[in-house]
Amino acid sequence: MFSYIRGVLVQKEPTHVVLDVQGVGYFIKISLNTYAQISAQKGEEQQLYVHFHVQENAHSLYGFASEVEKELFLMLMSVSGIGANTALMMLSAMSPQELTMAIVQEDVKRLKSIKGVGEKTAMRAVVELKDKARKQMPELLPGEGITQPYHRLQDEAVQALVVLGLPKATAEKNVRLVLRSLKGEDIALEELIKRALNV
Repeated sequence: MFSYIRGVLVQKEPTHVVLDVQGVGYFIKISLNTYAQISAQKGEEQQLYVHFHVQENAHSLYGFASEVEKELFLMLMSVSGIGANTALMMLSAMSPQELTMAIVQEDVKRLKSIKGVGEKTAMRAVVELKDKARKQMPELLPGEGITQPYHRLQDEAVQALVVLGLPKATAEKNVRLVLRSLKGEDIALEELIKRALNV
């Protein structure tokens, strides 16, 4: 229903913010990760990516500093036993990158250390999300799955793509996707850049 909300910051707390949009105050629940990334002061404009969550007894807005965090939140909620509040707790306990790495590396011990996440839920998250996270969120897995000889090539390609006008995050994501698809085969820098531009 909502993709994002941009409004004047009225209130900012570690658990929520209130944004005023043309006289309407939106109460939006947030993670500590998003709280730390909100740069606006009261009275200044702030944008958050949002998810409108409908339950039998409540309609809630959840806000995120980035689309990646929102996507990870929705991914976590797809796991049986992880509701919206637990997903938000997980994103408060770890950064999106740390959480994704824990899932991909099957670190059940770290996941179950989060309040509200038991061993069974942590194991389900790993089983159900490991491959999905690798495929959908390569930007949160720096160097994961890329062999050592590629690292210098990766850095040079990213620098070239940034010079060509790509945002750094997009450049890194595209280069990683191309390198993973090679499965160890050699590739010239020029060809890597060309393929990354067409991902």
